[in-house]
Amino acid sequence: MTDETGNTFRLAYVPGVTPAKWVGVWAERLPDVPLTLVTVPAGEAVGLLRDGAADAAFVRLPVDRDGLSVIPLYVETTVVVVPKDHAVAAADEVTVADLADDEVFHPLDDTIEWTASRPGQPAFTRPATTADAIEMVAAGTGLLLVPQSLARLYHRKDLTYRPVTDAPQSQIALAWPTDATTDLVEDFIGIVRGRTVNSSRGRTPAAAPAEKPARRQPQKPAQNRSARRDVPANRRRKGPRPR
Repeated sequence: MTDETGNTFRLAYVPGVTPAKWVGVWAERLPDVPLTLVTVPAGEAVGLLRDGAADAAFVRLPVDRDGLSVIPLYVETTVVVVPKDHAVAAADEVTVADLADDEVFHPLDDTIEWTASRPGQPAFTRPATTADAIEMVAAGTGLLLVPQSLARLYHRKDLTYRPVTDAPQSQIALAWPTDATTDLVEDFIGIVRGRTVNSSRGRTPAAAPAEKPARRQPQKPAQNRSARRDVPANRRRKGPRPR
């Protein structure tokens, strides 16, 4: 979908990211330029940008930054997803050591970068996706560590989650191809960074049309007082003069 000038902005985002607030600001500032949202698995976001299928994307770090410009935005808490009747559910927060005896799933689309050994015991299988791993946790066959936004995204009534205080964390960033930094990309960067419309670092807003000078009203000619003296007495206004 494009406007009459052919302009459009394609924004990709990985699961767990909620771009609604930025999209709302875009609609206010650039109402004539449609913004198309594209949901993409975390592992495919960079490829989408390099293929030219999106103008910018919210990605999970780390990513291969070759040819990309990247602005880190915020860090997410890592949580462990467990059945509601699991012992972990009784605590407010846990550490990696607390999970040492549990089987922990490691899905193929895992978004957490583990520099040390993964917590817990290896589960009997590696699920293809985080969504699949959530189903297995609900079946009582293991636990799962994910960024908090993914635990919320795949929320189930029979599951809960708790923060893991010493686990690595996932970071969200805005990325786009460096050689394709268009005016629309600059506009979106300004929105994400919280710049105002009149910010000196953003694009210069179009000048408002000059107001037309007010048209001068023609002045009424001065009344010829001498003419009243020439009006016959029988045509003069009777009654008291207005005060």
